[in-house]
Amino acid sequence: MAIVGNLTLVERDRDGIDPAFREDVLAGLNQRHKAIPARWFYDRVGSELFEQITGLPEYYPTRIETALLQRHCGEVGERVGAGRCVVEFGSGSSAKTPHLLAAVAPSAYVPIDISGEFLRSSAHDLAERFPDLPIVPVEANFMNPVELPSELAERPSLGFFPGSTIGNLVARTAVDLLRSMRATLGQDAMLLIGIDRIKTIDTLIAAYDDAQGVTAAFNLNLLTRINRELDGDIAIDAFAHRAIWNDRFARIEMHLEALRDVTFAIAGTPFSMRAGETIHTENSHKYGPRDANLLLRAGEWTPVAEWTDDAGHFALILAKATEYRTAP
Repeated sequence: MAIVGNLTLVERDRDGIDPAFREDVLAGLNQRHKAIPARWFYDRVGSELFEQITGLPEYYPTRIETALLQRHCGEVGERVGAGRCVVEFGSGSSAKTPHLLAAVAPSAYVPIDISGEFLRSSAHDLAERFPDLPIVPVEANFMNPVELPSELAERPSLGFFPGSTIGNLVARTAVDLLRSMRATLGQDAMLLIGIDRIKTIDTLIAAYDDAQGVTAAFNLNLLTRINRELDGDIAIDAFAHRAIWNDRFARIEMHLEALRDVTFAIAGTPFSMRAGETIHTENSHKYGPRDANLLLRAGEWTPVAEWTDDAGHFALILAKATEYRTAP
């Protein structure tokens, strides 16, 4: 096996629960407009459900992005050069990663994910495909800067952030994350990022509310996780998955809507919701070409190359860390 490390940077209490999960849930449900950060979808079951989503006929991002990687990773490799340490943020199953690793001849691979069990399983699967590649899984919340092992931090790096995951964040937080990635990766780093484009509303809604109900199960699993890990008693059947297009913010929103008046408790804290009230669980922002470039520049990355499918539905953008300057 090529796995040479296993860093866990997620703090847990004596019951094995991430205190940040409890804090985010309680704070989010105490707000006037209830909301829970999308990163908490990804326990083991949630991660597995998301992998099912990526294979659905309605879910175009994975299919298009994979094709772009297959077609253009050779050019990516030429531009970034061999020997970089590839750091993947929110690696999940690392299903797209082999296309990149095969093209860039990395010196090491560091997958970062908040779901530790799923992370380690995926890392072992990848190690079998690349037995000579050092792999260092890092269980961490990549929304914060991650301190890489010193022997890796000294190497030039290539960040990999596929899946248009950047779209899950509002603009302010997306810029903060891009700057955090720059801090993690270092001065001479490069970043390969997937960005989803704006397209017809019917196409977008279908991608987040599939006919088989897998996305609904993924959304509702968040409540199941809350019940299991935070001593909750939420009636799952009192909620339904909703996906809507918010044109003002150019984003798909996912919500859990109460189908009836409901009361429940989480970690001993009581809550109540009226029929029709929702818990906002995810955003998926869509970007035009200029919007995406502006976002990257605000996050201290300078775009150097871009590849899109023929319909312009999705883009891969390669960027380099912007040189620090004291004046325009």
